[in-house]
Formats: sequence, structure tokens, C-alpha cells
Amino acid sequence: MDKDLLYNFYKGKVSIEEGQRVKAWVEASDENERAFYRERKIFDALMLNNPLPVKKTSFFNFTHYKKIEWLKIAMAVILTFLLSYFYQEYKAGLDSVAMSTISVPEGQRTNVTLPDGSNVWLNACTTIQYPTSFNSRERFVILKGEAYFDVKKNKSRPFIVHTDAYSIEVLGTKFNVDAYPETEKFETTLMHGSVKVTLKADSSQTVILKPDHKLSLEKGRFVMTKVEDYNPYRWKEGLICFSDESFPNIMKDFEKYYGVKIVIENKNVLQINFTGKFRQTDGIDYALRILQKNIDFQYEKDNEKQIIYIK
Repeated sequence: MDKDLLYNFYKGKVSIEEGQRVKAWVEASDENERAFYRERKIFDALMLNNPLPVKKTSFFNFTHYKKIEWLKIAMAVILTFLLSYFYQEYKAGLDSVAMSTISVPEGQRTNVTLPDGSNVWLNACTTIQYPTSFNSRERFVILKGEAYFDVKKNKSRPFIVHTDAYSIEVLGTKFNVDAYPETEKFETTLMHGSVKVTLKADSSQTVILKPDHKLSLEKGRFVMTKVEDYNPYRWKEGLICFSDESFPNIMKDFEKYYGVKIVIENKNVLQINFTGKFRQTDGIDYALRILQKNIDFQYEKDNEKQIIYIK
């Protein structure tokens, strides 16, 4: 965590978004929490340890100096005890910001206009939270799932997307974020503009993403690759596109887009890959029949339990 940001936090001179960053960092691990309090002690010492000149010829000055030093120690002790209360109160203030929450169920997608006029397309099984009104300094949203953003330009108010793994800062741009926590897949793809991506667990890991590039999080490190195929991002148009994708991963996407559970009993299909497109509105049966033209399998449906068995 950046020390300047921490020290501004201790002084109470941070924005809501910066406070959210500190809060998320502290809560990420016990090690971060210990570092938070350790830095606070150093901060207190820097603020209080400013000794006054001492004149040895004057007993009054020496006594006065000792009183000041004892006063500093007492203040440091008081500040240490107040730190926990200060942090909890600050966190409560952040949590009190009025937030809107939108959750998209399986098999659905939706478009949302944010308070600043930015547009967001939300994929199935996605949740987004954002303030009911952005303040004059910043704009931020909290995302779990996949979303495509078309952000209104405003240089004086950066736009921040918080995910479980990292934060994305933009001024005005178009980009896709894939951040489903349950899959541990975190990807950001930039179509236009520029974004800065910062890893939550290690704020020193920051990457400026260029257009037509994708940033993935692999084993705690960022990996950037050039985007050659934009079909996978056409989900907001109702298209489900695959490029040399494995059969199991295709079934996982079908579960998300069609709101069903799929059980693969045929082990022969596990190593087969497929390239193609489906319209979500055509339904699961049509999609499976198209797959059957290329892959040898049968399927049975349990309509009562909403389960499909691949045989």
C-alpha cells in the first residue's frame, strides 16, 4: 500500500474512493492489518517526535522540556488507542453512502445508465453496486461478474471499477471486465481509451492497458495479451461466441446464459474443442442440437429439476 495514501488516511484527508481502497487493503489479510497499525505508529512518531532545543543552564527549561516530552508520549498512547475507533468510524462512514444494487439472474442480461450518464451492459449472474449519486471528486462502482462499460469522459472525476481482485481507473473509455469471483477468472479487455489496473493485494502491481489488449490475472500476476478476436465480447448483443473452446467450458457458459444445470456424464467429450456462435434467444435445445452436428453426444432433460445430462 502506498505510504502517502496511508498517511493521508490517518490525517483524514482522503476521498471516499481512496478510503475504500484502504479499507479493502486492510481487510484483505491479517498481514495488511498489522502493516496498517505498524505504519500508524510510525506516523504518530513522525508527527510527535519534534524535540525542542534544551538549555542546560536553565532548570526551568529542562523541567519544561521534560513535561513536553511526557506530553508527547501521552498523546502517542492516546492516539494509538483512538486509532481503532477512528478506523471503525471512518469505515462506517464509507458504508453509509447510499448505494444502488442491480443483480442479473441466470439467462438474462441488462443495460444500466449510471448517475453520470455512463452506460453499463451487465451479463448473466452479475451484480453491480454504485452510489445513487456520484460526488464532485470521483465515480466508482463495485462489480462481481461481467460487464461492458462505455464511460462518459470527465477528467476531473476518475471512474473506478472495483472487483474482488483489482481496481480499474479510467477517464473515458470502452472496456470489458470479466470478474466472476466463483470462477477466479479476472480479465479486463480495452476497446478504446486508456485504463490503469491496480492489484488489490499488492498496489505496487499497476499496469496501463492499451487499446486492443487484454489483461489477465494469473497466479497473482498480471499478464497482457493482444486481442485478435472480439466475438467473445458480443454477449451484450445476445450472441454467445466460442473460439476453440473446450466442451466443459462451453457447458459452463450455457449454464450461465440459459439458467440450467448441466451434468457431463460422457467423458469422451471432455477433450473436444469447438468454434462457433449461438443466439441466446434460440434457446438451449437449439444450441445443443448445433453442437451435436459437430460432437458425438446425446442429452436428456429433467425439466422439473432444470438439469441437462450429457450422455
